Amino acid sequence: MSLQTIRRIIEQREKDTLSTFACLSVNSLGRDVEEDPCPLRTCFQHDRDRILHCKSFRRLKHKTQVFLSPEGDHYRTRLTHTLEVSQIARTVARALLLNEDLTEAITLGHDLGHTPFGHVGERVLNSLADGGFHHVRQSIRVVERLEKNGQGLNLTVEVRDGILCHSKGTGSVDTHCSGQKAKTLEGQIVRFADIIAYVNHDLDDAIRSGVIQCNEVPDDFLKHLGASHSERINTMVWDLILTSQHDDHLEIALSPTVLEQTTALRDWLFTHVYRVPSVHDDFRKAGRVLRELFDFFMENPQVMEGYGGVRLNDDPLSVSVIDFLAGMTDRYAMKLYQQIFLPSPWGAL
Repeated sequence: MSLQTIRRIIEQREKDTLSTFACLSVNSLGRDVEEDPCPLRTCFQHDRDRILHCKSFRRLKHKTQVFLSPEGDHYRTRLTHTLEVSQIARTVARALLLNEDLTEAITLGHDLGHTPFGHVGERVLNSLADGGFHHVRQSIRVVERLEKNGQGLNLTVEVRDGILCHSKGTGSVDTHCSGQKAKTLEGQIVRFADIIAYVNHDLDDAIRSGVIQCNEVPDDFLKHLGASHSERINTMVWDLILTSQHDDHLEIALSPTVLEQTTALRDWLFTHVYRVPSVHDDFRKAGRVLRELFDFFMENPQVMEGYGGVRLNDDPLSVSVIDFLAGMTDRYAMKLYQQIFLPSPWGAL
């Protein structure tokens, strides 16, 4: 078998085995910059690998999910969150005979633009950036502009669309209510997989940390979603698969009951986990770190470049500083703050 035929075999396999509603790689709308196709991988497999090997993806391992730089080995980070979203989304896509490679590429790239210090970091940068800041837009900027020294990853239209439409914030999970809907069913799956992953693993981490106790979780959630972490994920995933299937079409959705309970669980976590003083107070301090670093680099751009910040040709300084701060890991931001603002003992003898 020659290399030239492997991709074609995979593409033919997609045609033979996937649903008529799946997004086939041969039907992709392509890339902004045309390039020769890989002889070994479909375009979506190629996108997945580009994301997996980029620097922004590696930095997710030291970015906050819920708890700031947790010392325990078993707390989630932004990277482990991404992997859990990927597995849930792939399971659903496989069950519905949709394109698993496209689904995986979107999930691996969906949080590349997240700031250090979680959502507090995002709120701080939103207050500092001209025109505001949102991690979804930044994820797109990362893959289109920032990676590979300003060249971007040149991903397909479908993967970028899925990344752009994955977030629901505190709004409705239901894409019909929010008005933000990915053009592919695979992208729509990622939106649901994201919330299924984080409401469950954030609850699990909150219990592990002692922020909440098992007996404080409302009975309604336990009754409708399940008493354990695995039961709740299983309930949501099965419900998403079964609810999405219709006689003549697929419509990615949760049933009204599970959607209501999932949304209520997310809102309960905001009140009882994300915003409680024991969790939130350290993040307020972290917000100060980002504000002071922003002011310092705006006055000393040459120092920013000395620390690895990049000035792309036509970007204002404020945009470059925001890019630099958004790309930092939690530990790097705190280390840099210490180096710049805190005195060190004099070492000469």
